[in-house]
Order: sequence, then structure tokens, then C-alpha cells
Amino acid sequence: MDRFDHLEHLDKHLVEELAQVARETVRDELREQSRKQRRTAMLYAASGAVALYAGAAVALALGLALAIGLPGWAAALITAAVLGAVAYLLRGAARPGHGHHAPSAPPHVVGGSSPPAPPSGLGLPYPPMPSGTPPRPDVPPDPPHHRA
Repeated sequence: MDRFDHLEHLDKHLVEELAQVARETVRDELREQSRKQRRTAMLYAASGAVALYAGAAVALALGLALAIGLPGWAAALITAAVLGAVAYLLRGAARPGHGHHAPSAPPHVVGGSSPPAPPSGLGLPYPPMPSGTPPRPDVPPDPPHHRA
């Protein structure tokens, strides 16, 4: 076995070298990806800033157009109300499942029993219902009745 001892050293050296090459390759790949993502993020931020200024210019133009026939305060108030309505509609559109229907009742099984867990999806069972009416705190409890 003495003639294979030098191969063990070569194996360790080869494994270390391969690990180093793999680390460098992964590091270079991550640098390249992060550089691309940084550039994309900067472009999105810049487009958002430009869109904000464009929206402000449109709001100013709307206010100035309304100020032709109205006092300045009324034109500003109407512009603010229009922008508020647009913001409300955009917020509603951003919510998941933003349908225009009223919240529905919990599911009802026709001909079946109530579900074992509440519709919240937490998986906790319903608490047991107490039998009878609860005692009133302002009325003292009845004394025990004894048969004579």
C-alpha cells in the first residue's frame, strides 16, 4: 500500500483545486447576474421617477384647465378628488381577487353537516357550544333544594 500513499496526496490536492475553480466560477456568475439585476433595478427606478413627474405634469395641466372657468381653489380640489379616485381604483386593482362582488358566505354543504374546521383555513375546530343559558352575574345562584 505504500506505493499508493502519494496518490492520496494528489487526490486531496485535486479536490481542493476543483473546489477553488468551482468557487471562482460561481462567484463570477453571481457577479454577472447581480450586475445585470442592478442595472435593471436602476432602469425601473428611473422610469418610476419619470412617470411620477409625468403624472404631476398631467395633474397640473388638469388643474390649470379647470382654473380657466373656476376659482383656483376649486380647480385644485377637483384635481385632488380625481387623483384620489384614480389612486383608490389602482389600489383596488392591485389586490388579489379584486372582483366587484360582495364577500361570499362560507361554503354550505347541502344535505351535509358543518365542516370540521372553520372556513378561515386555520384547521382549528369550532369551540363547543355551552348548553343552557349562562348565569347572570347580578343574580345570586339558587340555593340547593333539599327534600324533607
